[in-house]
Amino acid sequence: MYLNLPNSYLKMPLIYKSKKFVRTFNSNKNEKLLSLETLMKNKKINIDELFPDFDRPPKFKKIIHHLKDFKFIDLFAGIGGMRIPFDELGAKCVFSSETDKYARQTYRTNFDEEVSDDIRLIKTKEIPAFNILLAGFPCQPFSNAGLRKGFDDTRGTLFFDICRVCDHHKPEFVFLENVKHLKNHDNGKTLRVIIDKLKNIGYEVNFSVLNAKDFGLPQNRERIYIIAHHKKYKFYFPDTLNIKTSVADILENNKFKRESFTISDKLWHSHQERKKRHLEKGNGFGYCLFNGESNYTSTISARYYKDGAEILIEQKDNNPRMLTPREAARLQGFPDTFEINQSNNQAYKQFGNSVPVNVIREIAKQIAISVRNHDDNG
Repeated sequence: MYLNLPNSYLKMPLIYKSKKFVRTFNSNKNEKLLSLETLMKNKKINIDELFPDFDRPPKFKKIIHHLKDFKFIDLFAGIGGMRIPFDELGAKCVFSSETDKYARQTYRTNFDEEVSDDIRLIKTKEIPAFNILLAGFPCQPFSNAGLRKGFDDTRGTLFFDICRVCDHHKPEFVFLENVKHLKNHDNGKTLRVIIDKLKNIGYEVNFSVLNAKDFGLPQNRERIYIIAHHKKYKFYFPDTLNIKTSVADILENNKFKRESFTISDKLWHSHQERKKRHLEKGNGFGYCLFNGESNYTSTISARYYKDGAEILIEQKDNNPRMLTPREAARLQGFPDTFEINQSNNQAYKQFGNSVPVNVIREIAKQIAISVRNHDDNG
């Protein structure tokens, strides 16, 4: 099995092992990289030899093991989008929680683990010790935010539960994801409270708004990412990958399957009429149409199952169609080995609520780099 690899692959902060080639961060880095670079001059690599785990069980292959001694918990876990890159990096999940029962089913199917329900009902001491906290938590306003020290002013919000868990366990990294609008939510007050509370617990805090289309996914999806870490670490957000994206990359080839997602004449007429009314009002609301030559789509949301308006795919001599559930999974960076909920409606909700795995992966690598640099300098 052979795979063409882009030159940017050499820049990935990873460790690869095989019988003949090793890429590490040790003092012989240049010499050992040269062996890999020489091999890559032919633009082809024998993946079976170099990456023995490629396309083989376990479902989510381990890329490197630099976080192999780290444990993490997955709060507001959804279907595990934030978890996948940390599994790849060799970290171990010791606890997860999610309130939606259908998302828990999908999570159990893919990770073969039981998922706890509402984190608000879980006592802090019942959570095992861990090093990294992951949470794609809902955005909520804080009453009287910032008026008191500590984090009591966040009580009643889900962020409070993140704080109480962090205050007890003091994990080395806290990785939070939220909608872009958190940055300006309540005139910026919400984000300021989040940062202040994490600093009060003892963390350095960084945040950045990143777009999935800048990390190899054909989707215009901006999200805010917050990293809090112990002061002994230095963390930097990843640079964009500068990989050209195309909607064609995520489309399925099965024509019969694609046609089964074609929208009805009635729905297509409704979409067109609605867009016409919005255009007459001078705004751009309404359906969005894409094809395989489009660089990226708009943002997929949890409401996608209703009518597919935000992402419709053009079809020759036919009404447009919705994405298939597998295409929705690919749009968010989930591997084809990921098992999708049997209900299309639930699948659309779950992927619309999930995270772009490619972005999470690059941030996870930066956490691994932070750990490595600390260990090397320690």
